[in-house]
Amino acid sequence: MSRILDRVMDAMDVETFLVCSSEDEGRRLMLQFLKDIGFSDVDIVFIQFQGPGVRVRARAYIHRPGDTYGWLKADSAEGEDVK
Repeated sequence: MSRILDRVMDAMDVETFLVCSSEDEGRRLMLQFLKDIGFSDVDIVFIQFQGPGVRVRARAYIHRPGDTYGWLKADSAEGEDVK
């Protein structure tokens, strides 16, 4: 059995609109959100302040080049339960 994150090739992108007063505040909020849900290696890849907040896309890295890739270990058996 494997975890779903073991099957992520390299990273996950999360995009949303955050209500905030500045681009800097939006950047801090998004980075804190990703860290709060368990990701430690995160970057902002796009941010644009518009009106009441920011449109922001962040990347949470699961594997960096040279890491031990979980998807190499993941069982590909048909019908396997993934946690």
